[in-house]
Amino acid sequence: MAACDGASKGNPGPAGWAWVVSEDAETAARWEAGPLGTATNNVAELTALERLLTATDPAVPLEVRMDSQYAMKAVTTWLPGWKRNGWKTAAGKPVANQELVVRIDELLDGRAVDFRYVPAHQVDGDPLNDFADRAASQAATAQQPAGSALGSPEPPATPSAPASAGPRRRTNGTRNGTGTTRARGGAAGSSSRTIKAKFPGRCVCGRSYAAGESIAKNDQGWGHPECRTAAAGQGA
Repeated sequence: MAACDGASKGNPGPAGWAWVVSEDAETAARWEAGPLGTATNNVAELTALERLLTATDPAVPLEVRMDSQYAMKAVTTWLPGWKRNGWKTAAGKPVANQELVVRIDELLDGRAVDFRYVPAHQVDGDPLNDFADRAASQAATAQQPAGSALGSPEPPATPSAPASAGPRRRTNGTRNGTGTTRARGGAAGSSSRTIKAKFPGRCVCGRSYAAGESIAKNDQGWGHPECRTAAAGQGA
């Protein structure tokens, strides 16, 4: 399985693309990232997919995880209609980024590719998508190629990610995500940090929390801020 992502710092702005291939849905076996100069986010997303399909064996079925609904719909939903209309949209306008879409269409011909949408920038999001996102962001910022074939180190965590997020889990809930680490500075350093939950979940106290509700990090995961404070007070 694999993931790909693009980044544009300004949209348009300095842009980059990245893809990652994994054997276990958790760890990068191979990856590559590259700069695009100044480009839009959509160009970066489509380029990432094009580079992934070019770099993988067309005879091997592939699951591609993406957080770009535009890129996914472009090649799975809108493309047949665009071709029938002579590469025009339903409004009669030329298809944006047509050259990339045509190339991806050629690469998809005759091969088994299953596209899976995964939400971006989740606290416990898809690890492959997170890796591709970080690599694309690094390529956009540095405007330098990177990858496993070049001996590059794993791309760093994004500054916006919570410091105490710890190991990530699959969005299908097959892992419980309890093996998290405490942010630097211990409980006191994380006691003031709360975020809005992207999805409903269950606190360590046993009570549920809703999407949009404020939650905070504790030693066993995410939950009600008051439960974190109580645990800290007990020396957890």
